[in-house]
Amino acid sequence: MAKRDQTEIAARVVIENPVPGVLHSLQDKDGHPLDPRQSANGEALSFDFPLRVSPGPKFFGDQVRREGPERRFVYIRVGTAAGQHGSPWSRRMKIDIHDTDQQLIDRAIAGGTLELVVNGTAEDGSPVCATIRPVTKRIA
Repeated sequence: MAKRDQTEIAARVVIENPVPGVLHSLQDKDGHPLDPRQSANGEALSFDFPLRVSPGPKFFGDQVRREGPERRFVYIRVGTAAGQHGSPWSRRMKIDIHDTDQQLIDRAIAGGTLELVVNGTAEDGSPVCATIRPVTKRIA
C-alpha cells in the first residue's frame, strides 16, 4: 500500500506493573532495542511511536511487524534483549494491534494518541513475554 493512502497516528505502549530494575525497550525496525528504560519501583513505562494506518484497518511503520496478511504487532524487548547485560531474562512481548477498533483509530486520527496498556509482570513475578493482549486500548 502506498504511503499516500496511509494516515499517521500517534501510538503508545504503556507497561503497567513492570518488574522493577528490568530494562524494557521498543524494538526498532532492524530488530534492535530502541529507547531502553527501566522502572525503579514498579511505576509504569511508556513508549511512544508513530503508526500509519490504512483502510481495513491495516497498520504500518518502523515498529510494526507482520505475520500473514492480517496480523500486525509491535515488540517490547525485555532484559538482555533490551540491552541489560547480566539480566536473568531475555524476552520479548508481542503486542497485537491488528484488532484495534475502528472507533479508536478514528479518534487517534482526530488528534488523540492510541494507547495499548499491558501488564508487565507474570503470575510468577517475572517479566511477561510471548504474545500478550492489551488489558486496555484507549485514547489519551
